[in-house]
Amino acid sequence: MAQVVRDKIVSAKEAGELAASIAASFEKTSALPSHVRASVLAKVADGIEKDAEGFAKTIAEEVRKPLKEARREVARAVFTFRWASEEAKRWGGEVLPLDLDANTEGRIALTKRVPRGPGLFITPFNFPLNLVAHKVAPALAVGMPFVLKPAPQAPRTALKLAKLILDAGWPKDAIAVVSAPVEAAEALVRDERFAVLSFTGSAKVGWYLKSIAGKKHVLLELGGNAGVFVARDADVPWAAARCAWGAYYYSGQVCISVQRILVEAPVYNEFKELFLKNVAELKIGDPLDDKTDIGPLIDTKSADRVADWIKEAVAGGGKCILGGKRTGDTISPTLIEDAPESCKLSCEEAFGPVATIEKVDTRVRAFEKMSTGSYGLQAGLFTNDLNSVLTAWNKIPVGGLIVNDIPSFRSDAMPYGGTRDSGTGREGARYAMEEFTELRTLVIKP
Repeated sequence: MAQVVRDKIVSAKEAGELAASIAASFEKTSALPSHVRASVLAKVADGIEKDAEGFAKTIAEEVRKPLKEARREVARAVFTFRWASEEAKRWGGEVLPLDLDANTEGRIALTKRVPRGPGLFITPFNFPLNLVAHKVAPALAVGMPFVLKPAPQAPRTALKLAKLILDAGWPKDAIAVVSAPVEAAEALVRDERFAVLSFTGSAKVGWYLKSIAGKKHVLLELGGNAGVFVARDADVPWAAARCAWGAYYYSGQVCISVQRILVEAPVYNEFKELFLKNVAELKIGDPLDDKTDIGPLIDTKSADRVADWIKEAVAGGGKCILGGKRTGDTISPTLIEDAPESCKLSCEEAFGPVATIEKVDTRVRAFEKMSTGSYGLQAGLFTNDLNSVLTAWNKIPVGGLIVNDIPSFRSDAMPYGGTRDSGTGREGARYAMEEFTELRTLVIKP
C-alpha cells in the first residue's frame, strides 16, 4: 500500500493507514543482508552523482539556495550515502568473555544491533537533500522502513531521491514520502507503530513533537546561535575570512551559521577590518547565478522577522556597522556591534544573514559568554594555545567544538548534534545507525 508519494495525507485515519503499511514491511527490510543494503546505498550515491546538476538546480529553485552552495550540498549527499554503504558492511557486534568471576565462568555473551522498528523522519527546507540523507541513509544501512515528511517548500528534491532509492532496489512498500497538514503530521508522530522519530527543525516544534511521541526513540537536531571566539594568538586573516563566509552563506539559513563573534581585545580592530573586507567580496544576487553567494530568504515572513530582530538590537543600543538593508526578501549581510545581551540576536537563532561582534578582554570571559543561553549545537575557537582548547572543550556545553575553524564546519562522518535546547541524539552515518538500532545480547553456556 505504501508508495513513494501519496500526494498528501490529510487526516489521522490516512496517517494510521500509512503507518500500518510501512510497519508491515519491517520484517522484510530488517532481514535484508548487509551486502544488499550496502549495494542499495552505493547505487543511490551513484545516481545522485550522475544527476548532480539536476539535483543542484532543483534545490536552488525550491529553496532559493545559491547554485554554488546547492552543488556543494549534492556532493555532500553523495558522500553521505557512500559512507553509509561502507558502514553497512562494517556493522556488527562483539564477543564478551564472561569468566569474570566464579558465577559467570564458562559463559560468553554475543551482541548485535537490530533496528528498533519503522522510522518517521521530518526534515526542514534549508538542506533538502543532505539533511534528508542524514536520516534516510542510516535507515537503509540498518534495514529500517520509513516515512519521510520533507519540508513543504522542498518536495521535489525528496521525490527525486526517493525514485533513486527505489531504482536502487529498496522494497517499494518500505518507503513513503508524503506531505501532511499539522493534524495528520501529529497523528504520524503519535502512532505507536513508528519506533523512531528523527526531526530536524526549530526547537519549539521539536520539543513539542517529542512530548507527543510516546515511547518512540526520539532524535532532535534543532537550532543554535553559534558562538566563535578569536583569540589574540589566532591566525586573524584566516579567522576573518572564515567567519565572513560562515555568517552569511545561504543568507545565514543554517543552524550552525556564525552568529556571535567574540574577539580578544588586542586583535579586535584587525579582525573587524579584515572581516568587513571579506564580506564586501560576497555577491548578492539571483540564486541561479553561479557567482551568487547570498540570495533572498526562504519567504517574506522570514525576512520580516530578521529585519525586526535587527531593529530590536539597534534600538537596544547595538551599533549596525554593516548592512541592515532590505530589498524584497533579501537582507544584506548585517553586523551588529555590542548587541544587548537580552535581544533576540544575542540569545535566539537568527536564521538569517546577521551576526553580532563584541570585544572581550579575557578568554575566561569569552568562554563564559559562549556558554550562556539555552542552545548548545556547535562553537568555534581560533587559537593555537592547547590549554585554551582543552579548557573550552571541557567548559563550553556544545555538541561540537571546532578549533581553528567556524562552527559551520561539519563532516558527514562525524557525530553531530546538540545539547540543551539544541536537541538530543547524534547524526552522522554510524552514530545515527546506533540511534536507529538497539542491542540484543545472547549468552551461551557451552
